[in-house]
Amino acid sequence: MPAGTLYRGREGMWSWVAHRVTGVLIFFFLFVHVLDTALVRVSPEDYDKVVSTYKTPVVSLLEYGLVAAILFHALNGLRIIAVDYWTQGPRYQKQMFWSVMVLWVILMAGAVYPVLGHAARVLFGS
Repeated sequence: MPAGTLYRGREGMWSWVAHRVTGVLIFFFLFVHVLDTALVRVSPEDYDKVVSTYKTPVVSLLEYGLVAAILFHALNGLRIIAVDYWTQGPRYQKQMFWSVMVLWVILMAGAVYPVLGHAARVLFGS
């Protein structure tokens, strides 16, 4: 095989994989959400039990993961639209990918920072 012909997975492939993974995670969340909400019609007591399990630190972390997945999926979706419909899109897809990543990190830091600040005040008292 000639040198340079083996595709090694650059930004385009990794954004494709991440877009699919986040899409599946969001779909799974929506599926579970519909099921647990439908439970209120079947058994309100069981619904209350299920919802009470959501009030744990682990689920709080999963909720931040959900926010991260939705935010990445949305930003990357806009990048995909630009690549598909802007004539210069394919030429600048690498720069747009890194722009999406930087914006995603900034927005996620903004989402997590208040929570970490509150946790530090509760744990260390100030």
